[in-house]
Amino acid sequence: MRLKIIHTNDLHSHFDNFSRAVSLIHQHKDDHTLVLDGGDFADFKSIELQGTKGMAAIELLTEAGYDALTIGNNEMFNGMGTLEHMAGNSPIPFISNNLLKKDLTTVDGVVSSTIIKKDGLRILITGSSPDLEEFNDGLGIHVSDYKNALQTELDRHHGLFDLCVVLSHIGTAVDQKLAEEIEGIDVLISAHDHQLYTEPKLINGTICNSAGSFGEYIGILELMVEDGKVSLMDSGMLSTEKAEASSRITEVLANNKAKAVENLSQPLYLLKQPLWHDVIEENPLSNLIADGLKDLLQADIGLINSGIAHAGLFEQVSEKKLIEICPSPLNPTTFEVKGKALKAALEQSLDAQVCLADGRGPGFRGKYAGRLHISGMTAVHDGNHLTKVTIKDREIEDDTWYTVASSDYLQRGSGFPALAENRNPVFQPGYIRDVIKEYAAQPAFLKKATTGRWIKGAGIHV
Repeated sequence: MRLKIIHTNDLHSHFDNFSRAVSLIHQHKDDHTLVLDGGDFADFKSIELQGTKGMAAIELLTEAGYDALTIGNNEMFNGMGTLEHMAGNSPIPFISNNLLKKDLTTVDGVVSSTIIKKDGLRILITGSSPDLEEFNDGLGIHVSDYKNALQTELDRHHGLFDLCVVLSHIGTAVDQKLAEEIEGIDVLISAHDHQLYTEPKLINGTICNSAGSFGEYIGILELMVEDGKVSLMDSGMLSTEKAEASSRITEVLANNKAKAVENLSQPLYLLKQPLWHDVIEENPLSNLIADGLKDLLQADIGLINSGIAHAGLFEQVSEKKLIEICPSPLNPTTFEVKGKALKAALEQSLDAQVCLADGRGPGFRGKYAGRLHISGMTAVHDGNHLTKVTIKDREIEDDTWYTVASSDYLQRGSGFPALAENRNPVFQPGYIRDVIKEYAAQPAFLKKATTGRWIKGAGIHV
């Protein structure tokens, strides 16, 4: 018997590409086809998802004809409530064999595996989610060992399936070892690290493939199953660039955007004074974020890069406006860092080219890294170099550890590598835009945000 598998992974809500991908899926799909996704389909930078609690993603997957998907990290980033709402209302199985709630109970609506029948073939589909380590607690999740979880699924369904497909959101390097070490995996679709395979890899009898990211490609595997053996007959990695957009997907997106805009545009409050923004210049919006983080997390200082925001905030505040100006799913984070690392990062921030550098990094949804903004600290400089840095009117000491309230982006050293030399990170639930929402409503913090912390003056370089 023959079986065709069409697969995608790491779409990250690039729905324009997805619309073209669906046209290719429908063009190549037949009665012997499974359509699968390897996770990170739903990235909550999308207004359509934020304003529908993720249900826009379910409508899109259903319309495209998907049979199953595994849960990536981005399906978790909007919180357990949203994940359970999506999974519990989806006709398409949300699969993870190693994801539990923090209290070790199952996630409502999520299954560890499913068996789908095609022309008499019994196909076991299971999948693994990534361990987010320090972020697990804040997200309210527990992630068990993926190898043990996979072996458990294979043992539990022994004799009940004819071939096994694993949707793994762990990463291609790990998956190659998985194929080498575990018997019984016929097809392994990789995700998470956005690798594009020009052709499938055969590892220990397992057919491995990965379709890149952002809906730029769809993968196709054509298999033959005979006498208990699975053979690869043909394959393709098809670019979506020149495909026609699916009119039905376009319609689903438009309908959900209208719903989302209506839901998210409800006014929260009227801003008492404008919060303008700039990538290079010190600005009140970025100062407000730094002040809010310091207050919220009760740290010595607040620290944020202006690139986390895309624009200023004016007049009416709504969830829609907050998502537009600060779409990154980055978490408020505390960590400890030495004074010398802080000074190195601050001095780097004086360089406009550093501020305008590509800000890419985990969770970042901006374009530029931007200038560092500070709270509880004063930085005196001559335009090119720091001359004095003080915290609570005391000059900063190189070997003293300071508690910083910031984001997980800066905690990793993204944009400013010196900050990666830190200890005791603690990640909080919620987003940086939630800090804007809370503190922009407080007149005292609005007023404070206009006070400069970067002071140009002469002095001896630190």
